[in-house]
Amino acid sequence: MVRAVKIAPSILSADFARLGEEVRAVDLAGADYIHVDVMDGHFVPNLTFGPPVIAAVRGWTDKPFDVHLMVDPAQPLLSDFAEAGADIITVHAEADIHLDRSLQRIRDLGKRAGVSLNPGTPETVIEHVLHRLDLILVMTVNPGFGGQSFIPQQLEKIRRIRRMIGDAPIELEVDGGINPTTAPQVIAAGADVLVAGTAVFRESDYAAAIRALRPAG
Repeated sequence: MVRAVKIAPSILSADFARLGEEVRAVDLAGADYIHVDVMDGHFVPNLTFGPPVIAAVRGWTDKPFDVHLMVDPAQPLLSDFAEAGADIITVHAEADIHLDRSLQRIRDLGKRAGVSLNPGTPETVIEHVLHRLDLILVMTVNPGFGGQSFIPQQLEKIRRIRRMIGDAPIELEVDGGINPTTAPQVIAAGADVLVAGTAVFRESDYAAAIRALRPAG
């Protein structure tokens, strides 16, 4: 039986001049989540969306907003992103010295809590916060820019995290260099959710691009 896999198009690769329309388009094309990459120009070398932009496009879809905070510190901003319309809020283990507290805060805000790991970060750093998690995001590129090439050495980390999760109700998400070639590899390694930016938004047919990332069968 083929495991159901969710697709989360990253609006970092969308046309910013038509952002609301782009969100609606990928919703209608079959997206499961809308992935929002928030970058602060400090933790990562780029600057993207803040809460007002998220609030502005929230009304264009009913799909969950999967908000990935590549910011340091994240904790002071959690309530702002929750109020803006985030459904899932993911913080980086590397950027949060009080990770357990942040994850608890996200859940207290009524949101699903996620943690993200950079390519050089071992999965052991999240062993003691698994009970706080709804989602684990494995970066298969170094965060900061879209359109980078997939790092294949991360596949073994995905497999180890899949085993770590076991039967717990935690989604395993993978972000970075996802396309029709790499998607089957990360699905086989255990991914539940695939984040894709250029692989979706560079195509004229968003529905076909999303279908191409899903497992056959």
